[in-house]
Amino acid sequence: MYNYILVTAVLSWWLSQIIKFVINLIKFKEFNFERLTGAGGWPSAHSSMVCSACVAVGRVESINSTAFAIVCIFSLITMYDAMGVRRAAGQHAKEINKINQFLLNFDDIKDAMNTKDPIGHISKKVESNYNIMKEYLGHTPFEVLSGAIIGVIFAFLMPMSIGG
Repeated sequence: MYNYILVTAVLSWWLSQIIKFVINLIKFKEFNFERLTGAGGWPSAHSSMVCSACVAVGRVESINSTAFAIVCIFSLITMYDAMGVRRAAGQHAKEINKINQFLLNFDDIKDAMNTKDPIGHISKKVESNYNIMKEYLGHTPFEVLSGAIIGVIFAFLMPMSIGG
């Protein structure tokens, strides 16, 4: 049994996540396995997945079908959300992390000067008081568009059936 729509969408998502992982590996020269499943960054795996599903439904059901219309609507909502709410949340997290780091450093430097082990004092404070917020949440329009293009191309390259 082969579900072209489901397989295409999931594999398109994985392809984009692998591209994201490899780009991160090249850029930072370290393995960051969170990039295999995490949100944010180039390309948008969510956009890739929903656009490949949209094209796949269009190929199977026709672009005049109700199913295609529904998938199109959800695809647009997903991509809009990635560029809007999730991107803004990531930008907020980045600024909150900066503020927390500044405040923590300012207070702890003053406190640490009165201890026998200033460095140890600061590192303990950081570990116990400061939760780093995840900054990779949303996407730029370019990241969303790139993911969408990958998804569309991938859906046209995937075979609609296996065998026969």
